[in-house]
Amino acid sequence: MSTRGFRWIGASAPGGAMYVEWEKPEGLGSATPIVLVHGGGGQGTDWLATPDGRPGWAPLLVELGWPVYVVDRPGYGRAAGGAGADRTPAPPRETTAGIFASGADPRHTQWPGPGGPDDPAVVQLTASSAGIALDQAAAQRHDGEQLVRLLEDIGPAVLVTHSLGAPAGWLAAANRPDLVRAVVAIEPPGPPFLDAPQIGLSLGWGLTSAPLPYDPPVDSPQELTAASTLPGLKYLPVAVVEAEASPLGGGARAVAEYLREVGAHADHIRLVDHEVRGNGHGMVLELNHHEVLDVVLTWLGSLDLPS
Repeated sequence: MSTRGFRWIGASAPGGAMYVEWEKPEGLGSATPIVLVHGGGGQGTDWLATPDGRPGWAPLLVELGWPVYVVDRPGYGRAAGGAGADRTPAPPRETTAGIFASGADPRHTQWPGPGGPDDPAVVQLTASSAGIALDQAAAQRHDGEQLVRLLEDIGPAVLVTHSLGAPAGWLAAANRPDLVRAVVAIEPPGPPFLDAPQIGLSLGWGLTSAPLPYDPPVDSPQELTAASTLPGLKYLPVAVVEAEASPLGGGARAVAEYLREVGAHADHIRLVDHEVRGNGHGMVLELNHHEVLDVVLTWLGSLDLPS
């Protein structure tokens, strides 16, 4: 048995509200909630069920005793009312397939379909996807602020982010380290300081497009040096998770290394090193997503989280 509900965070905030759906198991369970932050043009439903109808990570975590909060970042899913006009077009099926299930990599065996733009799982995932903000710095800053507001309401939590949802997690943790127990970043954008105008993404502040609170303080990324640190991330446990057959996992190692340079306790988790094989960028949606979750929970179990 469980209790569940929803709430809006920052409903009157410029830039739009964050929608949050929550579920808590009854009886004994973890005292530490998990907040699930979707990626890129996705939405919170990515955590609720897979494209082929199996339970997603959110209900699986609740069954295991974790309080879970699933967010729709402002402008996406059930928070779409805050979406501005300055966005890329919604992705076509060809783009979704290229990111999640191109069907071209023989190692990628865990996607729940044959891959390609006509794959029913790709069609369904595309139907729930939206364009991304052209001003990523503003969008990330707003996402991070709304995430902090949620954490102020529910207390310290573990943040689990996917892909382009990671900057909101880095910003929340760096600005309010008292509210973040750990971060699990599933294939976050990288490597650090990536400049990719062809996809509208520039990680000018290392991990984000929006300013991060470095020490010593700087007014622009050009002032950062090898001695710059992020005090808010100091000693923060972070897992950066990389799949075997993802087209977007190549920056994971560099992200983990940079996190260590700025003060975090970061682990680079390659699923293949844990005998979890055949996954792509959408590993939370794939046939063996429970095995991926087991790897994440084993890592969380190594931490001293309140029980």
